[in-house]
Amino acid sequence: MKCVLVGTAYPYRGGLASFNERLAKEFIAHHHKFEIFTFILQYPNFLFPGKTQYSTSPAPHDLKIIRKVNSVNPVNWRKVGKEIKKLAPDLLIIKYWMPFMAPCFGTIAKIAKQNKKTKVICIADNIIPHERKFYDAVFTKYFVKQVDAFVVMSENVKTDLQKFTKNKPVAFNPHPLFDNFGEKISKEQACIKLNVDVNKKYVLFFGFIREYKGLDLLLKAFADERLKTQNLELIIAGEYYTVEKKYQDIIKELKLEDRIHQFNHFIADEDVKYYFCSADLVVQPYKHASQSGVTQIAYHFETPMIVTNVGGLAEIVPDKKVGYVVESNEKDIADAIIDFYEVNRKDYFKASIKEEKKRFGWDKMLHTIIEVSGK
Repeated sequence: MKCVLVGTAYPYRGGLASFNERLAKEFIAHHHKFEIFTFILQYPNFLFPGKTQYSTSPAPHDLKIIRKVNSVNPVNWRKVGKEIKKLAPDLLIIKYWMPFMAPCFGTIAKIAKQNKKTKVICIADNIIPHERKFYDAVFTKYFVKQVDAFVVMSENVKTDLQKFTKNKPVAFNPHPLFDNFGEKISKEQACIKLNVDVNKKYVLFFGFIREYKGLDLLLKAFADERLKTQNLELIIAGEYYTVEKKYQDIIKELKLEDRIHQFNHFIADEDVKYYFCSADLVVQPYKHASQSGVTQIAYHFETPMIVTNVGGLAEIVPDKKVGYVVESNEKDIADAIIDFYEVNRKDYFKASIKEEKKRFGWDKMLHTIIEVSGK
């Protein structure tokens, strides 16, 4: 088949770009033609919470990525839509994650499918966003109307989607394994790279820091007296997309400075392995969620996890098999960390991860997309 994906890709950075590029490689590996139309402008700078939108990693050498889309220019949307209409791919794939993009993506899709050949497939990260805006419902309704079929990666997103459409094909496929960050390395190699003591135990918080991700809960859990006897330290790796002072104040108030290593910047793809391979345990103390790419990086590096019982996280992390599912509070998080070390569950969890990760193949995502499209 001939496929076009409209969305984030190099030179933009982050999980969206990683997902889209990895999906493109899977289609190409199965002998489909695949190209990505990415942004010439993704967000206006004043709307972007981080330091830069752009990657410092090398460009993918084996993908066709063309910068075409301006997220805020309706004239551009129509132009891109007409170009895809003329190109007439079998599939137009759109990874949808926030209503801000709905007018852009919806207009492109509406025009592209006028050729009566192209099917529009949405891979939905979220339908209702974590951080709400007044325009969410109207914009999302417009976008959903233009889509022919959906792939969701958690059941709660499927439930949210039913508020906007009940008669379009919807397929569930869990987020595939993020296997594009290199191979596992030893804990010693990882700790040397991060300049941390290889003889310590490490818990990892990884990814962009937003209010809903619950880093404050993990910090408070780390102040639990029981954890002070475990030779245990916390690695925080990720750029702040919220007010950093709140978290630094908690660290000072709880006197955690000497037990925390902060890497408060965007983690380049080629460095991700050092954080996951240095850690015994990855904690996602989210207050709400849909699904998460962080779990799929942890699966790839075979690092046990603690996730909270929100969104679709519990669907991906079987409790007491590859990690823990706990409630979103500091006591339950601390209890799970203590149980992990005192009961010595590391080897059992790692062995279970080796089996469990087999269900998250990219080939499964590819076949789900094709099946739901009816092609």
